[in-house]
Amino acid sequence: MRALLLLAVLTTPAHGWEAASEGALCTLTHTEPDLHIRLTYDPGPPEYAIILTRAGTPWPVAPVFALQFTGDRPNLITTDRHVIDGFSLSVTDRGFGNVLDGLQFNRTATALTGDAAIPVPLTDAAPAVAAFRACTDAPSA
Repeated sequence: MRALLLLAVLTTPAHGWEAASEGALCTLTHTEPDLHIRLTYDPGPPEYAIILTRAGTPWPVAPVFALQFTGDRPNLITTDRHVIDGFSLSVTDRGFGNVLDGLQFNRTATALTGDAAIPVPLTDAAPAVAAFRACTDAPSA
């Protein structure tokens, strides 16, 4: 079932950045032909998470994962607290301000780990990131 869900997500045509809520969970998603991105904010713990799922190629196992942002506010964010599960790479943390700033105020984000460098255009990401931030600031039900 998980493989079918992954296949359905990754074969869906690319769409713009989308912010939504699933109950108290805030989400921000984007799909490219070779990568699906899902950010979440759960007010319960509170905790942010990002999951990057590749199509067809597993993430290489590496000691460091980085997001490099290029544009008006360039930045390089690195962590050794990422988890690789085949095609998915995830990171959780109590704060994602630098990640959200990078997505909202730049032209490109590049996911880097091992020999993988996956660029993601941030065209039209800013309004969805702003909506995601508004969701995370709203009181939970």
